[in-house]
Amino acid sequence: MSLGIRVSGRVGRPVSEVFDAVVNPTKLSSYFTTIGGASAPLVMGTTVTWWKDAPVEVVELVPESRIVLRWDGGTGEDKTTYKTLVEMNFKPLEDGGTLVTIAETGWREDEAGRRGTYLNCEGWTQMLCCMKAFVEYGINLREGMFLSEMKGEPASAPDV
Repeated sequence: MSLGIRVSGRVGRPVSEVFDAVVNPTKLSSYFTTIGGASAPLVMGTTVTWWKDAPVEVVELVPESRIVLRWDGGTGEDKTTYKTLVEMNFKPLEDGGTLVTIAETGWREDEAGRRGTYLNCEGWTQMLCCMKAFVEYGINLREGMFLSEMKGEPASAPDV
């Protein structure tokens, strides 16, 4: 068994707008991958780069419904990276909003894997909050949030 996380939240816009905020590199770079951006749109079967140096493989993409990504989300106790799987689901709600659910699985069951799940759970929660603020109000919540980003560097995991 591997470790995993799941977060979800409502964004008060139609699923087409919310989905586009993830697949469109200009929009994603406006609220999430703010340092280094996103290199290209998410297209099934391609690999894009987030934050200058994070390769993200697009495993599955169902327009306005589902995105599945694979990336170097885990770091073993031996300091080598390994792939985790990120699944984003977009569900239209009766009120016109969208329920976004993000799950990430595949961490090893060791101390480094547990730390990775905690950090990425925090990261995906922040991404959802930032997405909501950007899509609903045009606000970039990341601006001034992370000391590393204020120095022009991608946010990094704190030493805990």
